[in-house]
Amino acid sequence: MTFEFQDILGLETMSAAEIGFILDQAGEFLPILSRPIKKAPALRGRWVCLLFYEASTRTRVSFEMAAKILSADAANVAAATSSVTKGESLRDTLLTLQAMGADLIVMRHGSSGAPQYAAQVLDIPVINAGDGAHEHPTQGLLDLFTLRREKGHIAGLTVAIVGDILHSRVARSNLWGLTKLGATVRLVGPATLLPPPFEMDGVERFTRLEPALDGADVVYTLRIQKERQDSGLLPSFREYSRLYGINLARLKLCAPDVTVMHPGPMNRGLEIAAEVADSDYSVITDQVTNGVAVRMALTYLLLGGTSAAPKESADIGALQAATR
Repeated sequence: MTFEFQDILGLETMSAAEIGFILDQAGEFLPILSRPIKKAPALRGRWVCLLFYEASTRTRVSFEMAAKILSADAANVAAATSSVTKGESLRDTLLTLQAMGADLIVMRHGSSGAPQYAAQVLDIPVINAGDGAHEHPTQGLLDLFTLRREKGHIAGLTVAIVGDILHSRVARSNLWGLTKLGATVRLVGPATLLPPPFEMDGVERFTRLEPALDGADVVYTLRIQKERQDSGLLPSFREYSRLYGINLARLKLCAPDVTVMHPGPMNRGLEIAAEVADSDYSVITDQVTNGVAVRMALTYLLLGGTSAAPKESADIGALQAATR
């Protein structure tokens, strides 16, 4: 079974079969990253534009690497150094980039729904690289890919997502992806940082860490977004760390082969202890590597693996044969 994707905007509206298809394609691209020459000709002549209205390291750089490994050109447009500072509207910025010849827009924006708006405005594909507190679909996909490689399956796993879920687009994408693939999800954090029950159905909610960790196969620790904590939602960072920080002692409550994940950047000593982040339980660096493979797969599927692809583009099988 194959699928054609017009845009990648979120996991909430993506089917389990579509998610599985993307993860399979990412598995085809991953071996390229371990080769001495990390280059494939699949998207030569294509131009990927990275339009970021918010700061980023992992997402932006991995998308840039994904494009360049596939031989596409990549251009970074940071809102802080663009005509946005002169008052240019989002619509005009998007249309300008399309008129310049961009084949794909990868977009991060502080407003929820901005990438969906971009997809309506543009005639070229759009990938959501994070929109407000709504979704971060490529993070969700790389996390699912990492878990499937680590555990061999996702169905039946119990995943505890810990921290500032209220503001987390990562938590939302993971919640929708994990539940669609058959995992049980537990959300845990201070009551002030949990969303209303009606916003996230089909999950268990905890305000105490210990029962949420009991027997968990995966602990997914979210970054405490210090920039959003000026409204009194936490008594103090020290208190949060005491009650919800993930350390080795607390991991003993989990399954013996527990896997620890974090989307980065980490606040070591706040939401996660350094001894955990650097332990054998952690797959945090694997998440980063796998993010490049997932973003290669998405870029290829939108530009090279659809009916709109140029005739000279190789299919994934031929691509792998050519780069061995």
